[in-house]
Amino acid sequence: MNLADRLRIALDSAHPHAPILLAGDHFDFDPAIAGNPAAVLIAVTDRPEPGVILTLRTESLRRHPGQVAFPGGRIDAEDAGPIGAALREAEEEIALPSHLVEVVGTADLYRTVTGYEVTPVLGVVPPDLTLVPAEAEVAAVFEVPLAFLFDTANHVEATAHYQGKERRYYEILWGERRIWGATAAMIVNLSRRLGWTA
Repeated sequence: MNLADRLRIALDSAHPHAPILLAGDHFDFDPAIAGNPAAVLIAVTDRPEPGVILTLRTESLRRHPGQVAFPGGRIDAEDAGPIGAALREAEEEIALPSHLVEVVGTADLYRTVTGYEVTPVLGVVPPDLTLVPAEAEVAAVFEVPLAFLFDTANHVEATAHYQGKERRYYEILWGERRIWGATAAMIVNLSRRLGWTA
């Protein structure tokens, strides 16, 4: 069974108990008010020890400068839903050809503190692709082992004050890279949803 099929089965399987998922960056938003739709691509490399492709955003960006993120962004009217948006953004940001992504499915929606409702799109890509960061948006592209990201020992809870309130969030430290906020939360959610380790 190939990696995409293994992930697809894990994503679609019924769980004996519902996993506890993180709904959003904070819990005082009104769920009746729709957020801005967005999507990210969680690209898993098809290798004996799979990895996940992540980006480091440039310091010049207005939102989340210098942070680790998945390729992704707002869903445009021309996009074929979240999957189309995630594939388009990945091609724009890191030159990942959409035809090389085997889409596994979509994971749980996540609401960010900036008001975006993000749909994670899970896909499998060939290993060792030549990925080219879009100079204006992406400072670096790197890969982290999926087993490391899914290891709950690496899911560190932290707190910070934001807009006068204490905010709890997760961070995952990979060498000099700090994966935190919405990106870390979506990783935590996916690891809980799949109930699967690489």
